[in-house]
Amino acid sequence: MIQIQLNLPESAFSVLRSTPDEFAQELLIAAIVKWYEVGIISQSKATEITGISRQEFFQALHRFGVSPFQITPEELTEEVSCS
Repeated sequence: MIQIQLNLPESAFSVLRSTPDEFAQELLIAAIVKWYEVGIISQSKATEITGISRQEFFQALHRFGVSPFQITPEELTEEVSCS
């Protein structure tokens, strides 16, 4: 596994009232949720990168207000009408 070092002020951890490790995990989850939201990665890749279960990923999506569906209502209507 590759480790990435971030230089953050000590005050950053007070934002979430967390330890540096907890903060790093939450930062990673937030980034991955955003990448999922914009369609860069899939659910399975998101859970692989974050090391959390699919259920935990769905909970993270909910916390950040992101839909678990990567298809718009218009795309879904189009797909259904083509069948």
